[in-house]
Amino acid sequence: MELFKATDIVKQFSNHRALNKVSISVPENSIFGLLGPNGAGKTTLIRIINQITAPDEGELYFGGRKMKADDIYQIGYLPEERGLYKKMKVGEQALYLAQLKGLSKNDAMKKLKYLFQKFEIIDWWNKKVEELSKGMQQKIQFITTIIHEPKLLIFDEPFSGFDPINANLLKNEILELKSKGATIIFSTHNMSSVEELCDHISLINKSEVILEGQIYDIKKTYRTNVYELSYQGDPQKLESSLGPGYELLSNKTNHHVNLASIKASGEDTDNRLLKELIKHVTVVSFNELIPSMNDVFIRVVEETNKKNQVA
Repeated sequence: MELFKATDIVKQFSNHRALNKVSISVPENSIFGLLGPNGAGKTTLIRIINQITAPDEGELYFGGRKMKADDIYQIGYLPEERGLYKKMKVGEQALYLAQLKGLSKNDAMKKLKYLFQKFEIIDWWNKKVEELSKGMQQKIQFITTIIHEPKLLIFDEPFSGFDPINANLLKNEILELKSKGATIIFSTHNMSSVEELCDHISLINKSEVILEGQIYDIKKTYRTNVYELSYQGDPQKLESSLGPGYELLSNKTNHHVNLASIKASGEDTDNRLLKELIKHVTVVSFNELIPSMNDVFIRVVEETNKKNQVA
């Protein structure tokens, strides 16, 4: 079942259509990647989900029914452009924001103290926000986003400005939130993070959804049927062993190990190819070169842009 669904969303700004019949379906208890180049319409859709602005056309659904105004209390939103009161003390501000989200002062204090300890920023409780680094400020805003344990969390470029250690801390926290039942919409340009975290994605380009589905299925769809092989033996024997349906893209020697790249024309050929190869050479390693989400992202966007230019 989906926790959130948007159907045929249209949003027009003067002479620019930001969203054109956009539909997404976010399964409950999943991490959903909302992807696209700059200016594609992602931020507009996120603002609509958060009821910051309204769609011109289309419907929003939350928990299987039409979205209502008070559903906003079940959403936590971490925007790409952070915003904290610079002159206010960290703890005081976090407490204020937690109470705005419906927590009592006592409950807010307990949860904040626990999370500040967990994120190793408890020593900054009485400091002013302006005294903190950008990364420290982002930790505080992340905490205030999740403090009320909303059903739906929306993170827009959550790792921006973090060093690798703190980015990993945040990734683990996001996975823990999912394990506790949260549903997460995750918007980023970092495709390696998408591969690590996301179950499903929707790719928006020039105001329209051009690709959607599960990560595994998408990567399988865009596979190139290219296999990488390291082996010991005669390179000429390898070349002569390849029958119809296979193309040897490269075959070279590197530090006494031969490396080859082979393209297959059909589907499900890896076992058949390997069976044939081991008759002629000693296989050290063999794997299919599955495209990364970064490769898929670039390919699909470029193909769509070319089609639009021709049209």
